[in-house]
Order: sequence, then structure tokens, then C-alpha cells
Amino acid sequence: MTAVRRATALLVAAFALVAEATLPAHATGYRYWSFWERSGGHWTYATEGPSTARPGDGAVQGFRFAVSADSADATRPRGTADFATICAGTPAKPGTKRVALVLDFGTPADAPSGERPPARRTVCARVAPDATAAEALAATAKPLRYDTNALLCAIAGYPRKGCGEQVSGGGQTAGDKKPAGGDEKAGQDSGPSLGLPIGAGVIAVLAGAAVWQARRRRDV
Repeated sequence: MTAVRRATALLVAAFALVAEATLPAHATGYRYWSFWERSGGHWTYATEGPSTARPGDGAVQGFRFAVSADSADATRPRGTADFATICAGTPAKPGTKRVALVLDFGTPADAPSGERPPARRTVCARVAPDATAAEALAATAKPLRYDTNALLCAIAGYPRKGCGEQVSGGGQTAGDKKPAGGDEKAGQDSGPSLGLPIGAGVIAVLAGAAVWQARRRRDV
């Protein structure tokens, strides 16, 4: 292969790398109910699922339906209601505990095709002292729907179908599942792509190398 042909091949390869690096990635997420705990006026993604979490009396927990890539990208429940506000009409009772729940059904953009999310609501669950978050939810927001792997699929009947399905960047369902565990996004992409400046540098280096090699061959 002549020096010119070699230089041309290197430049074509470099341009291909730049094009691939600068193309926007097709984001993929999952449509599911995420589970949150509220403390000090802030939502925190729960470290365990509602079927094992046992909130204490006075706890505030939230559920948010949305399309999210993972826990770092998950969308928090909206609103600032605290325990005193949510459970104001539910007095304490011996032998029970009260758990404030925020149920955020999300936005139309995150809804499955043909469905519309109900309005956000708050409820105060009075349950046994050892009840889990799932039991508090069942006491106040039926019907619930779970899949065969005990993944929470629907609260108060929403959505009517689907469970943790994968969704492409264009909002279309892909069919895979992700186990589920604002204010909007907990994490967001930021900053421009580095593909263009890096690719330009690669092209400059390769072009210089090709020219040097061609001159060297002529001098031999």
C-alpha cells in the first residue's frame, strides 16, 4: 500500500471514529414504581423494597411512577407534604402506627400507551406496629398488582398493564424488565460531548503522521 493510500485509510478511519463519538446515544429507561423515604424535607431512594422495609410511626414514604434508567436517574415524588399534614386527620391509637404515604402517578409523558395517570395523592395508613411499607400501601391504595417475581407493578390499579418494561429513548416499550426498588430527576447528564475535540485531535495526529511518512519515502 502506498503512503498516500495508507494516509487516506487512516483519515477515513479517524472520521468514522469521530462520527460515532459525536452521535447522541439513544437513552434507555424502565417504566416502573420507585420507592422513596422522606427525612429532613428531602426524598431519598429507599435502600430496600417495600415488602421488607418496616417504617416507624411518623414515617413518610413515597412511590413515584416514571421512566428512569436507574436509581441515580430516578424521579422523586412531587410535593412537600409532611407527616403532620398528611396524618392530621388520623389520630394516634395504641397498638398501631401511622405511616404517611405520597403516591405520585407521574406525568402523561411517562404513562403507558392509552393510559392517563391519576392525580397525585397522599394518604395516612394506620397499621400494626410491625407492618411493612407494602402492607401500609395495601391498606390504603388497593388494588395493587405484582408480577410473579413480587415486583410491584400497579398502585390503585395504575397502570392497568405492564410491569417494569424497558423503554427506548423515543418512549417505545422494548419488553425487558428491571426490578424496582423530583423535585424531579435525582441525576442528570451534563456537559458537551468530548467526541468532537478528541476526534479532531486524532485526525490531526494521523494526518501529520501520513504526511511525514510520505515525505520520508520520497527522500529515501
